[in-house]
Formats: sequence, C-alpha cells, structure tokens
Amino acid sequence: MVEQAVRPIVQRMMSYIPAGWTEAVMYSRAGHGGSSVTGGYSPRRSGWGSGLPAPHEHLMALGEILRKQHGWEPVSMEIRCRPSGEYRLVAFHDAISFVTGAEGGFQVVLDPGHRLVQPGLRQEPGTATPAGDPESAVARFRTYLERRAAILGRPEELPPPATEAAIEAAEHKLGHRLPADLRALYLIADGGRDLDLFPRNAWLSLDSMVAEHTEWGADQRPWFGWDLEWEAVVFDTAPADTVRRCGGHPGWLRFGTSEDGNFLAVDMSPARDGRPGQVIGTGRDHDEGPAYVADSVTSLLGRCLELLEQGAYELHGGQLYLDEPGSEPETQQIIGGDLPDEVPATLQALHVNNVTGLVDLAPLSAAPRLRRLHLNRSTTADLTPIRDLPVESLRVTLDGGDLTPLTGHPHLASLGLTTTARVDLTPLRTVPHLHGLDLSGADIADPAVLADLPGLRYLALTADQWNDLLDGAGAPPGLAAAHLSADDATFDDALAWAARLGLDTDGAVRVSGSGGA
Repeated sequence: MVEQAVRPIVQRMMSYIPAGWTEAVMYSRAGHGGSSVTGGYSPRRSGWGSGLPAPHEHLMALGEILRKQHGWEPVSMEIRCRPSGEYRLVAFHDAISFVTGAEGGFQVVLDPGHRLVQPGLRQEPGTATPAGDPESAVARFRTYLERRAAILGRPEELPPPATEAAIEAAEHKLGHRLPADLRALYLIADGGRDLDLFPRNAWLSLDSMVAEHTEWGADQRPWFGWDLEWEAVVFDTAPADTVRRCGGHPGWLRFGTSEDGNFLAVDMSPARDGRPGQVIGTGRDHDEGPAYVADSVTSLLGRCLELLEQGAYELHGGQLYLDEPGSEPETQQIIGGDLPDEVPATLQALHVNNVTGLVDLAPLSAAPRLRRLHLNRSTTADLTPIRDLPVESLRVTLDGGDLTPLTGHPHLASLGLTTTARVDLTPLRTVPHLHGLDLSGADIADPAVLADLPGLRYLALTADQWNDLLDGAGAPPGLAAAHLSADDATFDDALAWAARLGLDTDGAVRVSGSGGA
C-alpha cells in the first residue's frame, strides 16, 4: 500500500523536472491538519522549494496509510528520486522534522511534553490591594447604560443577572474569585450578548468565560515549536512590572472578547507593581506579551463614560461602538541597520542587521529594559555592555571568542553564537537560566562543557560538533529538543543522530522502488 501511495508523488516530482537535474528531494509533513512541502532539485539553482510540486492530496493519502499502520500523527517524510524514476522513501513520526530556512538540517523532539518556564513566573508578585470598587462600578455601569440608551434612542437588552450560586460555581471552575467590581456587574447581567459594551470588546457570559479558561487554554501560552520557542522573549508592559511577562497565565480570566482572537482579562496574579483585578489585553495579537489596559474594571467603566462624553463612538446597524483613539506607542523594538543614534530607554528588542565593521554595544546602556539583542550578519568584539542588561535572548557573531562577560548573567536564557576564533564555553556553566544554545557557527574549544549544563533544554550543533560531543562527554542530561545543522543531511542521517540522543527510531519506514510512468 505504501509503494502504491508513493508512486503518484514521485511521478509529480518528475513532471516538474528542470534541465540537468540529477536528484529531487521532497520533505513533507502530513496529518489531520494538512500537509506541507519543501525541498528541491539538484544541482540547486535557487532556494529549496523552487519548482517543486505540492501533491497535497497524495501526501495526505500516504500520511493516512502510515498513520493507520504505525499510529503516527502527523508523519514526517523524505522522498528522493532520480531521473530514472528510482525513489527512496524514509518516514517517521514528527518527533523528527526537517528545518526550513537558512540553517537547514533536522530537529528532534526528545520530550514532547516539555515547555519552557515563562519569565513572568519568576517575577516578584504584587502585594497591592485591588483598585476596583463594586459600588462605584455598579453606579458607573448603570450611568453608562443610560447614556448609551440616550444616544441610541432606546435601552439595550441585556441577559438576566447571574445568581450568586452561578457566580460561585464559575469561580470554582476558574480557580479564582472574581474581582469584586466585575462580580457586582454579573449580578446585574450575565454578560452583554453581542453588544460591544467595552472598547472593541463584547462582555462574555459566565459560561463563556469559564469555557475560554478551561476548554480553550486561555491560561496557557500558545506553543509554536522548538525552532521558535527556544529563543522566544516576552516583552514587559507599560507601565513596567505591572503584568507578569507571560503569554498566558491561570490568573488571567478573560471577560471580554473582540471576536478576532483577542481578549480583555482581569489579572488575579499581577507583577510587583500591579494590582489584582487589573484589566489586561491578551490573545492572538499578544504573542510578545500582554498589554496593560486599566487598574480595574471600575476604571475601565470610567474610561467608557469618558469616550461617550468625548463623542468617541460610532453607530452601525443600530448598535453603538466605542472608538478608543490610538496613542503613540512607546518604542519597544527596532529591526534593521546599526544601533540607533539615540537608544530609546523603552527599547526591549533590537535586531542589528548587515553592519560592516565591529558593532559597539556600549550605547545599549541607555536601554535598561532590553530583553532581546540579535546581531544578524554583524560582529562585535566585546560583550561587556550586556553584563548589566536584562538580555534574555542573545544572537551574536563574536570577534575573539571571549564569553567571560556573560559569567553569572542572571537573565540570559538563550544564546546563538558565531565566532571568528575558538571559544571557551566555561563561563556558560554559571548562567542560571540558560535553556537554549545554537553553537553551529562557533568554533568550540571543549564541547564537554555542554554536558555540564543541566538546565539546557535545546541545543543546535553541526554534524561534526554533535559527533565530538556524543563520542565524548555525551548530550546534556535535560535536553528536550535538538537541531542537527547540516544542509546535506538526509533523513537517514537524522534518524541515526536522533537514536544516539536516545530516541527509539527502530520503527522508521524505508521503501525503495520505481515511480516512473
């Protein structure tokens, strides 16, 4: 069955043949979520994927056969074929996958359930009392409804109030008692149906609020895969240290929805300078961190009244929508070029690209909130300025290879390092929160140091570096995912490498045949 399913894919690959090709390679991932394709023809005339067909229907059929035979969902596959029609299929479950982009190679996931600790979980908790007041919230809400009714020429129909028992049942499922001001509003109405009572947000019923929290994982950060997550950073809010730097948290209770994947939530576990019950923005457009909205639902209602008084609203289809004027956001991220002439104090991420000559990092002392510093195709000779900055994600080409300034760095979590000279990794033993390393561009003096990093969860090396490490000290004990950085590696190479890391690869499928018409 597998042979029959591979043949039409090979025929499609051969139908796209460029002149002078000697081998075609297709990497695919297929499962219930669909299929993806990358690869190309050799000799390569442009990037991978150039001219390669995407026979998704056939790939899905092949993936389904392998799922039924081996229980794999989804399936990772490599298909290689020659002008003669001879092909070779190698397939395995998606613990091993091909890595696209400039780095290429393969990734293996050794611990599929492991998730990195969010930086906000290490932040100092807030101790302030709530800013909301239930009596003021109720008064403002009633006034707000009256003024909306005056504008619309009619009162808006709201659901009946929630009972005390229903609120307590919801709080039990949420694991938190609602802030007193929001709780008081539910005793007036159980949400607002489809009315945008809050700026760009509708008020959720208790049942919907619980469902967002328990069924849709609102308390968790979305996981985008190790190739992105190993060096991901969560930005701080403005004001700083009010909201935990997390992508999701059990203490964030969504009560408003913009119907596009973004939400308003009450924060019951604030950071040091926050207050319980403060209102934050979370969801689809907040991958790099939550947004601070107001210190309480009470204050949010006050803002709603201000917008009505200012005439900041629109009427469409018999409904009223508040129009929150945009404000000039603080500069959090700069991408491209050299360091700016004036470094904003609010800067949290800087990408320096394609700079000729050495980059002086000293001006970054003006950015005390800098969390991500990536020097892409740019070189520096001195990491000393980073010692006093809260940088968590660092990518750098280092001229000279001295990592001493990183000794004991209290914030550094990921390092992508390219060097112009042999580098001593010993200082990394003292970095307490280091969980990810990409050393595929570095000349490592002693790879055995890597085995002494118990907190390391992700490691990217070249094939030769992996061989040196595994032939000697062995892999870091806590490794959850790894990257084999090698443009010319085959799926068979990846399987052999993954097996050395401890993954059971005995069940891999290998099929050879002819797919010619």
